[in-house]
Amino acid sequence: MSEVTAKKLSETVGAEVLGVDQDRILSDEALPAWCLKTLEENGVLVFRELNIDDETQRAFSQKLNEADGAPSGEAPPIYRITLDPNLNASAEYLKGAFLWHIDGATDDVPSKATLLSAHVLSATGGETEFASCYAAYDDLSDEEKERYGQLRVIHSFEHAQLLAKPDATDEERAFWRQRTPEKAHPLVWHHHTGRCSLVLGATASHVEGMDREEGEALLVELLERSTRPERVYVHEWSMGDLVIWDNRGVLHRAAPYDPASGRDMHRTSLIGDEPIQ
Repeated sequence: MSEVTAKKLSETVGAEVLGVDQDRILSDEALPAWCLKTLEENGVLVFRELNIDDETQRAFSQKLNEADGAPSGEAPPIYRITLDPNLNASAEYLKGAFLWHIDGATDDVPSKATLLSAHVLSATGGETEFASCYAAYDDLSDEEKERYGQLRVIHSFEHAQLLAKPDATDEERAFWRQRTPEKAHPLVWHHHTGRCSLVLGATASHVEGMDREEGEALLVELLERSTRPERVYVHEWSMGDLVIWDNRGVLHRAAPYDPASGRDMHRTSLIGDEPIQ
């Protein structure tokens, strides 16, 4: 059996996995642990034109969970990422995916990682961009690390939705607040691996205890610094691609595409193993 290798796709985030096909993704018992280690090192793993079905994606996701010490149980469900309301009743909310974010930023324990496979592509647009919040933290000055390590940020589903739909009605805003309450998190996430990352994105509303405008300006500045073009890996999808990213320390967003395009991506998530602290 040939060696599985990873080829870096950018200086700060992303690697292409070579040597894995449809059969090997489930038959190679050493692959899940290798993927988790390589994901920790690179933030994003790309399997080009793997063309796995939902059953295989769910089974591989479960193997990754188990390799990371998660309790055995039912394989993770498939969630359809599409703007077609006939395929996803929450399609309207997915317009927030065009903004930089991490999944589950209003949760105590966000998911560890995300797997996304391409089943239907849009004719134009729909690329997914990734930026490392580990690298963003590492680039801070010592003074900034000290200062930002003391700050807590309010994360709000409503804030993210308002960025995507600024003309929302009072009823919609009230529903968003009720659906997902605000959550306060440290700006700097101290991971059990010893690494640190910044917790940023569309849900980051304001800084606790700081003048509102000053706090908002700081969050915007840090996000812009974290997602400068030279720091971003842009994945241009081909049919059957599978991409895995570290949801704890990598921001992502989708490039806009035609809602009528039928674009359909299938997502599974790995069980979160650490609170933001």
